[in-house]
Amino acid sequence: MKHEFTPDHYHTTIGWHEPVLTIQDGDTVSTTTIDAGGKDKNGEQVSEGGNPQTGPFYVEGAEPGNILAVTFDHLMPNREYGHTSGQIAGNVLDPGYIPKFDDEASRFIWKIDFDNHTASPVEYTNDRNATRLGEGKPVEGLLTNLSLPLNPHSGCFGVAPARRQHISCATSANHGGNMDYKRFTNGVTVYLPIAAEGALFHIGDGHALQGDGEIVGTGIEISFDVTFTVRVIKGRSIEWPRAENDTHIMAIGNARPLDQCVEHASTEMIRFLEEEYGLTTREAHLLMGEAVEYDMGNMFDPAYTMVCKMEKAVLEGMGAKRLT
Repeated sequence: MKHEFTPDHYHTTIGWHEPVLTIQDGDTVSTTTIDAGGKDKNGEQVSEGGNPQTGPFYVEGAEPGNILAVTFDHLMPNREYGHTSGQIAGNVLDPGYIPKFDDEASRFIWKIDFDNHTASPVEYTNDRNATRLGEGKPVEGLLTNLSLPLNPHSGCFGVAPARRQHISCATSANHGGNMDYKRFTNGVTVYLPIAAEGALFHIGDGHALQGDGEIVGTGIEISFDVTFTVRVIKGRSIEWPRAENDTHIMAIGNARPLDQCVEHASTEMIRFLEEEYGLTTREAHLLMGEAVEYDMGNMFDPAYTMVCKMEKAVLEGMGAKRLT
């Protein structure tokens, strides 16, 4: 069944909130999200900031220990402007490095070109609440020539965590959360470990595009039109989020320090290969040693994100077939 849902309130934690809509296994939902600062498609403040989430959505039949599969059918900005920070986070740079800017800009306004599927910085301001076009000064220099392809993705989503927790949308853990991974795009299916009855799926924090790591603390923050489809997988469980697209399978680790992210993601990938493709432990270790890929998710917020990837073509070439 297809549902059209219009939110009237939002949450800045992912947790055991009262569901906004009950849906069935296999259903599709079309809805909207607001930007990370709490502004809607008209630029109006409708929530406090902090990656406010639409939801949660209660999925009938989803039980603790199951897996919730969520396919992002459509993720797209629904207004023509978004904003970013303009300074790389200190924890990404050498301790002794001090940037010397020739302006006092704290926010950049980007214009979305839907016809060409691009975004360009057009204004800057020292007002961190500015969002709309016309609220800043025109950018100068080489920035006037900068145009980047859109890569719409959700920076923050997840299911209710274990032990009735409500976890801030500023961070992430095994329930999902603020992972800010730029390849959670249209067509991707994510797999989340269910801890609450109904799963209680939340989604928000739309980015028109973003570099690896969200190293300035933002992508191009913007409100979104969103369509997703859910599926409940019973009889199996996972420890950390997994995902797949047309070319890769992925395992996601969220923690700090960074090496702990790598540990979670790498271990979950071993499980993925053993459980879903039937590889022996030796086969998984040898394959990953020479063919694994890593992508960096969030490097700005309390928990970092590392994504461990394996190319599907490599698995197909060695005769490994999906078992489930």
